[in-house]
Parts: sequence; structure tokens; C-alpha cells
Amino acid sequence: MAQNAPPRHGPPTLTVKGRAMRIRTLGFLVLAGLAIWFIAVNTGSVSIRLWIPTVTLPLWVVLTVTLLVGILLGMFLSMRRRARR
Repeated sequence: MAQNAPPRHGPPTLTVKGRAMRIRTLGFLVLAGLAIWFIAVNTGSVSIRLWIPTVTLPLWVVLTVTLLVGILLGMFLSMRRRARR
């Protein structure tokens, strides 16, 4: 007697130029493009106080460092969560 197992569904996809793309990947690409655009248009200088010294840097450098730190922290937390399981 065969049991009817529910069909397995893969991740949600969209077809872009005849190619199936995961919605998560498409969302990541859109967010990455917006972040790069936002960093590129903010070219003025800003003063940042780091406890004692005050540093003057271009805003795009500050935004890029902030983005990279956020990506690294997200990767670290996801690896930790995955190792816990």
C-alpha cells in the first residue's frame, strides 16, 4: 500500500530572461544595488568622534565600512545559529 506523500516544493522562484531566480536572490541583488547607489551619491566629508580623536572622512568610506561590518556580523550570527542546530 503506497502512501501519498505531499509534493516537495522548492524555494519560491521568478523567471527573469528565461532563467529561474530565487526571490531571495533577486531581493538581495536589489538591496545590494540600492546600497551601492546610496554609497556612491554620498561623497561629502563628515567628522566622526571616536571617543577621544575626531576623524574627518568621506561619507562613502563610513557607509562602506558600516555595510561591511553589518555583513560580517550577519554571516557570523547565521553560522552560529546553524552550528547550534
